[in-house]
Amino acid sequence: MSELRLLDDRRTLPIGVFDSGVGGLTVLHELLVWLPHEDFVYLGDTARFPYGERSRDELERFALQIAQLLVQRGAKLLVVACNAATAAALPALESRLSRLAPELAVLGVVGPGCRLASNATASGRIGLLGTTATVLSGAYKRGLRACSEDLTLTSVACPDLAPIVQAGFPFDQRVVDTVRGYCRPLRSANVDTVILGCTHYPLVAPMLQRSLGPAVRLIAAGAAVAGEVQRVLDAQHLTNPRPDEGDYRFLCTGDVASFRDLGTRFLQMPLGEVEHVDLDAEMAA
Repeated sequence: MSELRLLDDRRTLPIGVFDSGVGGLTVLHELLVWLPHEDFVYLGDTARFPYGERSRDELERFALQIAQLLVQRGAKLLVVACNAATAAALPALESRLSRLAPELAVLGVVGPGCRLASNATASGRIGLLGTTATVLSGAYKRGLRACSEDLTLTSVACPDLAPIVQAGFPFDQRVVDTVRGYCRPLRSANVDTVILGCTHYPLVAPMLQRSLGPAVRLIAAGAAVAGEVQRVLDAQHLTNPRPDEGDYRFLCTGDVASFRDLGTRFLQMPLGEVEHVDLDAEMAA
């Protein structure tokens, strides 16, 4: 088979996206909107949710397992749509994939979020709401420092917020009170920009905005990630040439019915069939 034919075949392969649960569907939503001709396969590791309180070693192991499965399912590019996994495992993923599939690019959510926040702030005072693992990793502090030495970051770990959002709707007063408590240190720091450092958080963006005030800019990385994916596809000549809309399909490691019900609200589009996967069994096979 010629090199050109191999390239043509890769162009029609799906983009792999994964997260600890349904939060990454907020990123997939932007990918579907901005890259309508591409196919996607999304894996939610709901059986091991939440990732935010996991150790770096666990997160690396989980991410490597998932990446290997998505590569086996034919992914031409990987998007780590999880802040904790990006912060803890992106270097390990890049290293492993450079050997497993050297032509495969892997993109995370931290870098795009930092660049958006750096461009958005007027005062240089930026806030971060994230899981414990994301905050402790220091990934956003390093990412912002790479953008500018003049930026200051106030980080708030929110261990309860992602599980509350993952648990489903409707939101009650307890959620409002939890959001207010997490926003209080950011108001005290007088930040003008806040990074939503977990892909679950856009689902409570109205509450966050109300608590922080209308002048504070909320940064969710989904659209910026979509832009970076497009640039990589263009650079590698991997843009899908199809003229119509692509397909998207879903895998999850936990309960399929609950993933479908909650995921539909996150994605704001129908999910259709969801395939259950056992990662340990898949890897053993």
